[in-house]
Amino acid sequence: MFEIICKVTSLSRFTKQSIMIFIDSFCLISIILISYFIRLGYFQFPENYNLLLIILSPFIAIPIFIYFGLYRSLVRYIGFNALWPIFQAVTFYAITLGLVLLMFDIDGTPRSIIFINWMLAMFVIGGSRVLARWFLTSDRFSDDRDKVNVIIYGAGAAGRQLSNALQQSDDYKHVAYVDDNSLIHGHNINGVPVIPFNKLSLVIKIDSVSEIFLALPSISRRKRNKIIEILNPLPILVKSLPSLSELAQGKVSIEDLQKVSIKDLLGRSPVKPNEKLLKLKITNKVVLVTGAGGSIGSELCRQIIFLKPKKLILFEITEFFLYQLDRELNEIGILDIEIIPVLGSVRNRVRFQAILEHFSVQTVYHSAAYKHVPLVEYNNSEGVLNNIFGTLIAAEVSIASKVETFVLISTDKAVRPANTMGATKRVAELILQALSLENHSTCFTMVRFGNVLDSSGSVIPLFKSQIKHGGPVTVTDPNMVRFFMTIHEAVELVLQAGSMSQGGDVFVLDMGEPVRIYDLAVRMIQLSGLHVLDENNLDGDIEIKYSGLRPGEKLYEELLVNGNAVETDNPRIMRAEEAILDWPTLKLLIDDLQEASEKSDNVKVRSILIKIVPEFIPQSHIMDFLN
Repeated sequence: MFEIICKVTSLSRFTKQSIMIFIDSFCLISIILISYFIRLGYFQFPENYNLLLIILSPFIAIPIFIYFGLYRSLVRYIGFNALWPIFQAVTFYAITLGLVLLMFDIDGTPRSIIFINWMLAMFVIGGSRVLARWFLTSDRFSDDRDKVNVIIYGAGAAGRQLSNALQQSDDYKHVAYVDDNSLIHGHNINGVPVIPFNKLSLVIKIDSVSEIFLALPSISRRKRNKIIEILNPLPILVKSLPSLSELAQGKVSIEDLQKVSIKDLLGRSPVKPNEKLLKLKITNKVVLVTGAGGSIGSELCRQIIFLKPKKLILFEITEFFLYQLDRELNEIGILDIEIIPVLGSVRNRVRFQAILEHFSVQTVYHSAAYKHVPLVEYNNSEGVLNNIFGTLIAAEVSIASKVETFVLISTDKAVRPANTMGATKRVAELILQALSLENHSTCFTMVRFGNVLDSSGSVIPLFKSQIKHGGPVTVTDPNMVRFFMTIHEAVELVLQAGSMSQGGDVFVLDMGEPVRIYDLAVRMIQLSGLHVLDENNLDGDIEIKYSGLRPGEKLYEELLVNGNAVETDNPRIMRAEEAILDWPTLKLLIDDLQEASEKSDNVKVRSILIKIVPEFIPQSHIMDFLN
């Protein structure tokens, strides 16, 4: 039977429509004959005009059915909504046939035939399509050998709609619902049982379930996280429907399912952004983003373009990254926004100033920096020249070019730094704070936050790759913790913070609670439907190995130097209150640092960094590799 269904469904659309028209024509003729029999109580084969009327009935009905779209619907996917056009088409056909009978006053044809014919046509034309749908989609006629058995968590409207979508799928078989509502436990919904959570493990084992779909789009992120935490120990892959806001423009479908991201476990319920703050420094302004091709820089550009700047300048040193981003932004197709890709380095003072002045740039987001801790530790001098003096040049040129707003993307590693990268970012903050005290019109702002999920330097892509290749997953230390935030949320907050500044402000983003990297690795393994291989579970799939701290790494990060911060209008943004250096004092040290960096005198570089940032306690010896 399965082979017959496959052959039928593989026919061309024209062939299937022709078959439907032939079947409908046969049914319509049969229906009139049966109508005569029901009305007269005995069978009498019609003659003369009655016979002609019966033969012509398909020629009356089929054009009407075509007009109402009865042959445009895919029978396999027909639903109750499709019965309304059938009702309209059959009714219009019956009325037309009745008018023909009245106009030509055909003898021997009772007028009640019209009503009987309408009722039978409704039953047969509509019923044949429902029967065909059942025949083509019923599990008893399908081949389930290659289907993945799944459970839907949530028997509400979204869950039922998702179940309907799964019935049309060649990849999934829905075997059960799980729901917290005890009133529906033990009941069936469209033939699918609803079970309590305590029977989930048993059903997974009996039915060989490998995936569970969360159909809970309206619950809070906190509650969703609790459910995912409970599901973690089970050997299943967890997928989730998007939120209600994401579903608002369309129906639930299998394509809407997303593999549960680690951000569902780390994130907090988002705070609605202040639209006025988002637009204040961007809308109808000329905006430039340095390091535009990086993880943060590219997300800045994606969000900025929707805030309607007059021009958006992509400033990037890597040709390939610039090409990719320029193409992506232009494919979005927002009209009246000029996107200008510019190759260049912030260390090239002349070129950077020429760009700012030529385009009359009003807002600069400075994201360009070397951020990879071990690499900067191996390349101290280059890290200093790029992160510190690149920022200094960009800031001085912005002052000279009368840029209105300059926003530095900083890092939590700048707080009591343990590595050169963190120390360079702290010095960059101090430079902007010192320059903000000078007499000029540029407003300098710094925004400090921790790790962002799925950025190029994040541990998340590394863990994903290691899990994909069968492990092991490498964790530096069992006690290492980090702050995490999604790129989208971090950038959204950066844009708002940049609009709050009064000059020289250091804004700190609320990153929530720090996450232990070992726990993160365990969660990612479990969310992949696998088990951790250790001494407690020798049958596990993925082993976790400790690699030890890399050069410059520390076990934990902080967001505030002295713990003092003031709340702002946005509960996710704090204003740090920290000591600063005046520009004349800082410049003397900066000049010495520049000379030592250009000579690759790494011992002197480190000693000057410690003078500028007394909290800098290096965790590694000075590296001589490629300095």
